[in-house]
Amino acid sequence: MKTNQYSGFHKLTMEQRAQEVAEFAGLTAEELAHITKPGALSDNVADKCIENVIGTYQLPMGIAMNFVIDGQERLIPMVVEEASIVAAASNAAKMARPSGGFYTSYTGNIMIAQVQVVGVSNPHFACHSILHHKEEILAAANAKDPILVKITGGAKDVEVRVIDTLIGPMVIAHLIVDTGDAMGANAVNTMAEAVAPLIEQITHGTVKLRILSNLAAYRLARATATFYKDAIGGDSVVDGIIAAYAFAEADPFRAATSNKGIMNGMDPVVVATGNDWRGMEAAAHSYMYYKYGKYTSMTRWEKDADGNLTGAIEIPMMVGLVGGATKIHPAAQAAIKILGVKTAEELARIIAAVGLAQNFAAMRALATDGIQKGHMKLHARNIATVAGATGDMLDKVVARMVADKKISVEYAKELIAKL
Repeated sequence: MKTNQYSGFHKLTMEQRAQEVAEFAGLTAEELAHITKPGALSDNVADKCIENVIGTYQLPMGIAMNFVIDGQERLIPMVVEEASIVAAASNAAKMARPSGGFYTSYTGNIMIAQVQVVGVSNPHFACHSILHHKEEILAAANAKDPILVKITGGAKDVEVRVIDTLIGPMVIAHLIVDTGDAMGANAVNTMAEAVAPLIEQITHGTVKLRILSNLAAYRLARATATFYKDAIGGDSVVDGIIAAYAFAEADPFRAATSNKGIMNGMDPVVVATGNDWRGMEAAAHSYMYYKYGKYTSMTRWEKDADGNLTGAIEIPMMVGLVGGATKIHPAAQAAIKILGVKTAEELARIIAAVGLAQNFAAMRALATDGIQKGHMKLHARNIATVAGATGDMLDKVVARMVADKKISVEYAKELIAKL
């Protein structure tokens, strides 16, 4: 059976690593080239992705190892520029393996389209009137995307509420739409525009905005993991992680940085698969206010009856496998094959697990040696490379800078000259 446990993977050459990944994921030579060869994103494809294209910009793709998610071995492609993220995720996944790794669930591919109605003299009455016409509204929405309806059912429900604003009360109607394996922004926006005239007729108001909400409160991915205390450093480490979590749960200043660490894990997978990481960020952060009434930690850390550390995350996950860059970017297609996913649900569940792993890694580092020890060693490699160190010289310069606790381009150049 293939396994993603690989001792010394980071010591291989880049070509050797790529070949190991290709063998694990069953990549063809062409699919591997989409990741490993410069210019894999052709000018022709790039010019169709966005406007005013003048070229392309590359970021490294790394592979997080050791992940077992719902009993299945997964390689995790991560596109990111920050040192230590891939190594931290791999190490966290390794520590979770003795208890079975990560376990996940998903609420479904449900998105919300909002229709804003202003100028309604009797807004509460109007809300009920909209609900009286729910079937008519759903039919109008679904008429715009019969293929989606055939596959997943399309628009499923209508919700309404009155909100008080600076310019008076507004009636807000929500279309609840199953978008299938698409992220679904275009589908729900089109549906919102389609039902706007009907909602105006029902409410005798004026429809303004007709657009999706990035607060995907019904599209949630959840992940849990148990970390045996003996595998992570003992009782003191467990207690230290829980203390760090308690700080993030209570204080928005700490939560902002803790949650950034979670997104350090999730965003690189979202980017690798051609999905919208800005939407992911908006959804994840706003969900904290929606669920808890305050800005707080995206994860929950506790101690079980045996003193082991348990972690959980619940987070909106607006990712898809069809539409957008996911379908037209060849490297995104290769990343999806490396992950071995066939549905948006699988992808969402994996990303949640990676976010939990990344948070564990950061919390453990804070509870033990501090976040800088591992990070600065990797940062030192970047600095030494900028200074011109290569081959064996690179390792020697990095070791000296870390030992001397002097990490700068100037000191690296000085060491290169001496060595």
